[in-house]
This record gives sequence, structure tokens and C-alpha cells, in this order.
Amino acid sequence: MSDWQVRIVNDIRELDRAQWDALVGEESPFLEWDWLASLEEADCVRPDRGWAPHHLAVESGGRLIAACPLYLKGHSEGEFVFDHEWAYAADNAGIAYYPKLLVAVPFTPANGIRFLTAPGQPRAELIRVLGEVLKHIAEQNELSSVHVNFCRPDEVAVLRELGFLERVGMQYHWENRGYGSFEDYLGAFRSKRRTKIRHERKEMAAQGVTIRALTGDAIPDALVPTFYRLYKDHIDKLYWGRLYLTPRFFELAAQRFRRNLCFVAAERDGEVIAGTFNVQKHGVFYGRYWGAFEEVPFLHFNVCYYAAIEHCIEQGLQRMEPGAGGDFKQLRGFDPRPTRSMHYFTNPAMGDAVARHLERERARMGLVIDHLNEQSQLKPEAHQGGD
Repeated sequence: MSDWQVRIVNDIRELDRAQWDALVGEESPFLEWDWLASLEEADCVRPDRGWAPHHLAVESGGRLIAACPLYLKGHSEGEFVFDHEWAYAADNAGIAYYPKLLVAVPFTPANGIRFLTAPGQPRAELIRVLGEVLKHIAEQNELSSVHVNFCRPDEVAVLRELGFLERVGMQYHWENRGYGSFEDYLGAFRSKRRTKIRHERKEMAAQGVTIRALTGDAIPDALVPTFYRLYKDHIDKLYWGRLYLTPRFFELAAQRFRRNLCFVAAERDGEVIAGTFNVQKHGVFYGRYWGAFEEVPFLHFNVCYYAAIEHCIEQGLQRMEPGAGGDFKQLRGFDPRPTRSMHYFTNPAMGDAVARHLERERARMGLVIDHLNEQSQLKPEAHQGGD
């Protein structure tokens, strides 16, 4: 449209919160203004950390009608769509891979909308405009590539037409198939696995551990720094760990985003010994950050999965996305689901090489997902009891 204007914004706080969130609506909580602004204000996302905000905003008549979160990246950390081999290949070919452009939610491997559009506006056309602008920015600034991570099918379709390449990944998700209780959910398992889960659940009482899920205003302010310490303690134990988030982010999230937060806390003798920081919205529960001050058998499975699933059933949530990795999730009722990302390369030779690689990778991933679905621990009827 002739009156559409596109501009780059280096701080999301330059954009009106209400107008931005009107674009988000019931979509991904991680695209809400409060979440993205908190990451920037808490210094989790900034240029000297390899995340320089360059958000795209499309305006008409002074109002925001489309947008996408955009970052100029100096590395590939915190993305969870791993392109390190591409960076290595580019370096060998004498191509500067960094900086690159990334449309994504920092540090968050959760599926969801990436191109925000206002209701009543031509969504496909606006996605096309944003995609063309991304290509133009990369080409004019001699950047290697543009990446759009964990995006939606309608975004994939438009970007494919613009020359972006599709990459298929996999995560394990849990789905609520009309369960009335956790015991009802256990009835969906094959008998051997059902017995194993009951054993793991009983171990909490044997160890004197109680677990509870706290949401919204039920989360005490005193728990917020504790959950940052749990997050930091877990990261510090991992040789590959990266401390992306700051104490200030946890404070801001609790102030601005409490309506969407769920803390699952494990306690013994009145003290928190483990927990998870989670986000929920519009029927979906997103598992994010786990930590434990003590080592207790099966504590991780109970806090991250069983207590979270029980909470989802009680609250009528329809899906749980616990994040990347973890084949052990399938043993606890999570089954594989494809994830998609789109990639554009300004160097034609590199683009052709990656395209051939992705074609083979997509075929392999399809076979892997099919095989894993055949190995599901849930009975085919899933929601019914008995073997």
C-alpha cells in the first residue's frame, strides 16, 4: 500500500505498548511488549552482547499495522536453531557469516508468530513486505543472511516464495487429550511406563518433598530472587551454559508479566530446593528455566514434567512446550512435533549449498519424527483407560 511506511527501531520502548500488543493479541506471550522490553531494559539484549535490536515497524496513518522483532547478531548463541556448521563453512569459503539478521525471541526456542499484523489488514501481503525489507537490509549492508526462527506455517509459505530456505527441526510437546486428572492421564500410558511414573512420583513423598504450582498474584515477591538463583545455579553447572538473563529481568518479568507466569516450586522443610520458571497463555504452557539446589532422585522429572502436566490438566491448558532437546521427555508422554525456521543467504553459492543440505535434512527429519511417533509411550487411544 502506498501509505505504508517501514522503519527500524533500536529500542522497543520507542513503540507504543498498546499498539504493539494489539498486534500480538492471543499469539505468543514472548512477542508481547512487556517481555521484549524487559529483556532490553535488563541488559540481556544489547549490542555488546551480540544482540543489537533493530525491530521492524510498518505504520499507516501513524498507527502500527505490522512488526517483527529483529536483531543484528554477532554470534549464534541463544537461538536454538543451530547454524554453527554454516558459520564454519562460510569462514572456510572466506565469507563473513557474522553479523547476521535474526527474527526471533531471544533465548526462547518456542514456536509462535514472528510477523505481527493488525486484524483486518492483509496479513500475507504484510509478511511479504517485511520479508522483502529483511532481504533488502541484508543485501544493502552486505550481511550474510537472514534467519526467522520457530515461525508459523503461513509465514513459512510466504517466505518460501521470497527465496528463503526451510529448515525442519523437532521438539517434544505434550497435548491434553481431554484428561480429567493426572490419574486419567496415567491411564493413557502403556502399563510398564505407567508403573514407572507412579514410582517416580511416590519418591517425592518418601524424600519429604512437596511441589506446588503458583501463578499470577499467588507468586510471592520473595520467590522471585530465589528463582533467579535457581536459574543461575543450573547454568553454572553446565560447561556449555550461558547466563543470558540478569536478576533485573526476573524482577521486571514479575512486575510486568506476572499475569502469564507460573512458578513450580519444590520445597522441603519449608525451603525451596528446586523449581521452574514458566510462562502460560491462551491454553499453552511454556517450560523455560529449571534449577535445583539439592540432588534428589526423580526431582527433575516431577518438577519439570509431572507437576506441570498436573497443573495443565487442572487449569484446562491444552499444550505444553518444554523447550529444546531431551529424548527422555518421550518416556513421560511427550511426542515429537516439527519446528520450522526460514533462512535467506545473500551469497548465491552459499545459499545453493545450504539448500542442498536442508533438502536432505528435511527428508531425514521426517523419517525420524515418524519413527519416534511409532515409539510413543502413549497407547493409540491415549485418553482411554486399560491396556
